[in-house]
Amino acid sequence: MNLILRYFKGVLLILTAGMIIWGCQSAKQAENEFSADVIIYGGTSSSVMAAVEVAQAGKSVIVVSPDKHLGGLTSGGLGYTDTGDKSTIGGLSREFYHRVWLHYNDSSAWIWQKHSEYGNKGQGTVAMDGENRTMWIFEPHVAEQVFEDFAKENKLTIYRDEWLNREKGVEKDNGKITAFKTLSGKTFKGKIFIDATYEGDLMAAAGVSNHVGRESTSTYGEEWNGVQTGVLHHQHWFRAKISPYKIPGDPSGGLVTGVSAEAPGEYGAADDKIQAYCFRMCMTNHPENRVPFPKPDNYNADNYELLLRVFESGRKDWFNKFDAIPNKKTDTNNHGPFSSDYIGMNYEYPEAGYEKRKEINQQHKDYQMGLLWFVANDPRVPEDIRTQMASWGLAKDEFTESGNWPHQIYVREARRLIGEYVTTENDVLLKREVPRPVGMGSYAMDSHNVQRYITPEGYVQNEGDIGVSPPGPYSISYGSIIPQKTECQNLLVPVCVSSSHIAFGSIRMEPVFMILGQSAAVAACMAIDKDVAVQDIDYSDLEKELVNRKQILTR
Repeated sequence: MNLILRYFKGVLLILTAGMIIWGCQSAKQAENEFSADVIIYGGTSSSVMAAVEVAQAGKSVIVVSPDKHLGGLTSGGLGYTDTGDKSTIGGLSREFYHRVWLHYNDSSAWIWQKHSEYGNKGQGTVAMDGENRTMWIFEPHVAEQVFEDFAKENKLTIYRDEWLNREKGVEKDNGKITAFKTLSGKTFKGKIFIDATYEGDLMAAAGVSNHVGRESTSTYGEEWNGVQTGVLHHQHWFRAKISPYKIPGDPSGGLVTGVSAEAPGEYGAADDKIQAYCFRMCMTNHPENRVPFPKPDNYNADNYELLLRVFESGRKDWFNKFDAIPNKKTDTNNHGPFSSDYIGMNYEYPEAGYEKRKEINQQHKDYQMGLLWFVANDPRVPEDIRTQMASWGLAKDEFTESGNWPHQIYVREARRLIGEYVTTENDVLLKREVPRPVGMGSYAMDSHNVQRYITPEGYVQNEGDIGVSPPGPYSISYGSIIPQKTECQNLLVPVCVSSSHIAFGSIRMEPVFMILGQSAAVAACMAIDKDVAVQDIDYSDLEKELVNRKQILTR
């Protein structure tokens, strides 16, 4: 009898221990599961505006952000906003720029210079209602604070530094995403999902059709797509005949850094290359706020040999894109044939794993930081340029958590959705009527250089830079922010939109991303209320809701 009792006590102990372990595991699992009506992946400006719209509509929303900082490029150095026709910017996007105006309308915002000294640049545009004024030029930390204010006021739930498990993290059932997991082990469940990243990672992981690179001109009947050899726009090409070889004129010595030995491709042909990335640097020449350009650990002056040859050719337009933002700072962008764009070094980025992307980011940082140090210090740089450059540095009061260097690389283009409707240059150039508009664009079709190659004559040249302005503002179709219904019924993509390479060159402006983020959120809420796929919502109802939110849809 005692043996039997001891046996059952042992079994009971084992069962109890098992239940405790199971209970602990279940509790731990529950602690890592989160749900909301709408799950937004990304920390960009588009993501914040989408989340604000969902919250204001009375729905629950969770933002899952791989970034620690909100706002993407808008708070990451791109303070000299590319706007185009400002009258096409409405809704929450315009509210953002109104809040920027409010900030700078306060005298306490002007720390390193007086408001009167900066003047009215980028300020005071009268809004559609004649009351809310806007400002389109700002410091990075100001933009980030505006986004944080939006988040706080609307009580947004944001999980930061959470990275999508791209390999096996997306769960789908019957054509819908039901949940996704992050690398930390968290699971996010929702009714509707919005991919508001620059890379389109959720879209791709969900098995939705997308494209990387340039389509041929024949793919969508365009003129400005594909390889653009021989087309020289803007100022971003080599005017002088400059040798691409280490020993000028002698191929036997090898190529200088940054030049590809591959043929660029036939004019108008498709390829899998993408336009160059850089960091939009916030710099200052104000001594009290200036940090001298640091010399990167792996600095190599040979990387800048082509720039020396540009200077030797007599070209002096080095400072042309030091665009002034408030408080004696700049939004410094690429300019000229050899500048901050690290041409040809980002091709892998769109579909690369996180570690590879981190490596590419660091390569761009090292290149660009080394470039600044080189121009400010190398005795071979013309003295007038070198002396002036040495008076500049990084802004001490910006990006204080990352050594005064921007936390966001400028992902000008990565994956692009192939959705229900593909926006092409024919939409941008007003050659056809756009169905179901949910916002407008107006900026030029702007692509930065894609590659640096050797011409048939044996000289170096850049390829891919395009700048073609539309005749007026154009509409962007709802079909360009939703996948094909057969692929996913509850996903919206307001950043990596369905468009050709060259059309995306116009769409890819931060105000437009904010516009499309809000419109995507309005559609998401309607799909929930009607219990339908995002492809099946009634456009007439969507149009009314967007107009009520002061979105500008057509002209």
